[in-house]
Amino acid sequence: MASAPMDKVYDPQSVESRLYKEWMDKGYFHAKRDPDKKPFTIVIPPPNVTGQLHMGHALDNMMQDALIRFKRMQGYAALWLPGTDHASISTEMKVVEQLRGEGTNKRDLGREKFLERAWEWKRTYGGRIVEQLKRLGSSCDWERERFTMDEGCNKAVVEVFNRLYEKGLIYRGNRIINWCPHCETSLSDVEVEYEEQASHLWHIRYPRVDGKGEIVVATTRPETILGDMAVAVHPEDERYADLIGKMVELPLCNRQIPVIADEYVEKDFGTGAVKITPAHDPNDFEVAMRHGLEVLRVIADNGSMNEKAGAYAGLDRMECRKKLVEDLQDGGFMVKIEDYTHNVGHCERCKTVVEPIASEQWFVKMEPLAGPAIAAAKNKDVQFVPERFERTYLNWMENIRDWCISRQLWWGHRIPAWYCQDCGEIIVARETPESCPKCGSHSLKQDEDVLDTWFSSALWPFSTLGWPEQTEDFKYFYPTDILVTGYDIIFFWVARMIFSALEQTGKAPFHHVIMHGIVRDSQGRKMSKSLGNGIDPLEVVDKYGADALRFSLATGNSAGNDMRFYWEKVESSRNFANKIWNAARFVMMNAEGKEIPEIDVSQLDAADQWILTRYNLAVQEVTDFLEKFDLGLAAAKIYDFIWSEFCDWYIELCKPRLQNGDAGVLGVLVYVLKGMLKLLHPFMPFITEEIYGHLPGVEGSIMVSDWPEVNEALCFPEKAAQMEGVMELIRAVRNLRSEMNVPMGKRTSLTVLPQGDWGDALAAAQVYISRLAYASAVNFIAGKGQVPEKAVSAVCAAGEVFIPLGELVDVEKELARLNKELEGLRKEVARAEGKLSNPGFVNKAPEKIVAEEREKLALNQDKLERLGERIAALQEMR
Repeated sequence: MASAPMDKVYDPQSVESRLYKEWMDKGYFHAKRDPDKKPFTIVIPPPNVTGQLHMGHALDNMMQDALIRFKRMQGYAALWLPGTDHASISTEMKVVEQLRGEGTNKRDLGREKFLERAWEWKRTYGGRIVEQLKRLGSSCDWERERFTMDEGCNKAVVEVFNRLYEKGLIYRGNRIINWCPHCETSLSDVEVEYEEQASHLWHIRYPRVDGKGEIVVATTRPETILGDMAVAVHPEDERYADLIGKMVELPLCNRQIPVIADEYVEKDFGTGAVKITPAHDPNDFEVAMRHGLEVLRVIADNGSMNEKAGAYAGLDRMECRKKLVEDLQDGGFMVKIEDYTHNVGHCERCKTVVEPIASEQWFVKMEPLAGPAIAAAKNKDVQFVPERFERTYLNWMENIRDWCISRQLWWGHRIPAWYCQDCGEIIVARETPESCPKCGSHSLKQDEDVLDTWFSSALWPFSTLGWPEQTEDFKYFYPTDILVTGYDIIFFWVARMIFSALEQTGKAPFHHVIMHGIVRDSQGRKMSKSLGNGIDPLEVVDKYGADALRFSLATGNSAGNDMRFYWEKVESSRNFANKIWNAARFVMMNAEGKEIPEIDVSQLDAADQWILTRYNLAVQEVTDFLEKFDLGLAAAKIYDFIWSEFCDWYIELCKPRLQNGDAGVLGVLVYVLKGMLKLLHPFMPFITEEIYGHLPGVEGSIMVSDWPEVNEALCFPEKAAQMEGVMELIRAVRNLRSEMNVPMGKRTSLTVLPQGDWGDALAAAQVYISRLAYASAVNFIAGKGQVPEKAVSAVCAAGEVFIPLGELVDVEKELARLNKELEGLRKEVARAEGKLSNPGFVNKAPEKIVAEEREKLALNQDKLERLGERIAALQEMR
């Protein structure tokens, strides 16, 4: 028996931290390799060490925790491996900001001292989000926690870089990349945010050198004219057939450039002629490579015009734009300027406009890696949930470009490449080389750059398990089973993990990718600092408890779709927790001091058979939904079973029997309560653990107990169907009473005419009908001739039920009340009809107001008709 009674009110604040500590102390989260168990592995999408918990984290981790708790209870060696990401650019900016506050900068400090400060920052703040995840109840194996820059992960990064380089899949080259002039580093695509911006389209005249006219091009970036190397037209564009191969004058630059033909140009767009600036546009760069054009960069790393920009050198790119436009107008080169709105890339961190520039960087050759990754999805080695995201993944992989992996930062995995200062040889190695293999020089300098954060994150599913060593963890837990992540990083993380794992381990890193959407505010807007609409999950936990937040995120959640956050939804989940607590207290109070018997099938009545059948169905459906990763439907099913079927129906059905000392019903109550707590545990771990600890006869924690399974011996579909018929009859009576405005405490006699062979089932359930339909007496009749006069009735599957009208209402008083209501409705209908027949209102009022008025009229006319029918029926019964 439980050692102490349950508190009257459930207080999550006093329970959650205590239970989490107990789970940690007892090592329940730690997954042990067991040859008799199947492994089930999830690696956490590592949050940035700069991170602060937000609703996206809360949703993501609730989903992972629900699935790992489910699999742990099913008997798997369930590993949820946690960790954090070093987040190169974000963390570096935090430290730079800190240094700025001290009146210094990273260059003054030097690389070594700067990295000491970065590690200090990581030690101070890096674990903050981990502690926040614990507040949510995340049952991660914290003994295996990893960091993307720890020794093991770094070893994996160096190994992969070397392997790819040795196979010719990593190279150093001059290509177009995203460049942030403020952070002065290359950026990955994910670090660029696009937003619509009002600008202009400048139409500029390029004179023909032979004096036979001109060609007009349009551009959104006139400052890049200084780097133009050609004008391109479509080879089949007859307008420019005689111009191809000729030279035009580059305005203001005293330079001549050729007119070339390339199918990249859309001849039906604009003038059909485009300027080619290879160093500052990715498409132009590709055109330049095809035509052997020079790549002339005119914008420096800091966003100013460099020495190649001639008279404009030293100007900021935006100042240059303004001055260049003025000079083009003065020189007669400007044809026209149009207003133009287009998407402009901004640095995710500092919001500076990103500059596409040609730069010497390290790249991964993607085509050879993409092939196996595409096949893995098509062959279903990796399955996306929902399946539609496979198309998104394949579209990107089939059109993938080489990946720029170098970053001009200090915090991160430093590129394992050295340059010989004497002969220029590039040496890529696993350890610092002593000398140049080509010339023997000891004058070697390591590359200053670090790797893109995503390079190490791409190795996360296997580097965290000890690869490249063939560790016992790697051999047992890899490949992982599922990845839970947002749809917004399919390209940048999911895809990179897939092709990296296939290349390095020969296996897909996970079997299923479960995509979730964004948690938006109640108006459907993305949560952001600028809008001030962000919700701190810990604020919700402090107010309502972690279980309420978790369950509110689970309900209504469908894979791959965005969801809205409502405080009302959290309150509803809190109320659900209170409902469960009160139901459990009721059971425990009735069980106190009593021996709880095993279920005796021969002693079960119809209500017991019904709840046991419904419970087994809930077990089947919740399990199936979880196996299919449909957490929203699983949560909805367990909610409906607990709230409606167990609490609202079965407990009420049990009360007369409990008062009569029926011990058998206690056995059913405890059995079902125990099982439903287990079904709910993945979603609401704290309250289920706390109640479970009070159940008679249980030992240990609910989180390591066995997951419920369907017991066919306790399924009674025919008896359950009969009980459903009884319940339908009870609901019909309740609806009649509600329609007639009968006070709750007033009891009435019922006359029941059973349908077909329902007589015995209804007679056996007479005690339930009496109690729950508020009946003073229940009389069964055999035919219509015994129906009481002046009675209202309802028809249901089990039969027809009649209630004498006089017992429900005073007919005269009810008629008076209804006639008064009728008079009010007639006035309202007449008012609306008059208003809508007035042309002044219909023609001048806003369309929305007129529509609302028409809708209100139709509603009231319908009410009027139904009220008239009700009055007529009552008048006949006088």
